[in-house]
Amino acid sequence: MAIQNRNPPEESGLIIHSDRGTQFTVWAFTRRAQESGLLPSMGSVGDCFDNTVIESFWGRMQTELLNRQRWRTRVELANAMFEYLEIFHNRQRRHSSIGMLTPIEYERLHHTPSVA
Repeated sequence: MAIQNRNPPEESGLIIHSDRGTQFTVWAFTRRAQESGLLPSMGSVGDCFDNTVIESFWGRMQTELLNRQRWRTRVELANAMFEYLEIFHNRQRRHSSIGMLTPIEYERLHHTPSVA
């Protein structure tokens, strides 16, 4: 979904980092990432520091969204998570790892137009 929505240019140098979960170690995942111009990256076995940023994200999402209410259906939860990510996290929440900008602001400042 992210590849279709963002359409990264080939040879963009973008890295997709994951842990060693089985869904990320299968050949099909690696092939799809490479075909999309992404460079797959995996953490070391037993090294929790490789995933610091994503672990921090999940902790914030847990605190700011998931622990605040219960949802009656999976669809309600999926919609709440989508809204949290697309509306709050990416467009309103400031991130210390990118100079207290929102991800959208950071991308606008650092976007390099692709050559067509």
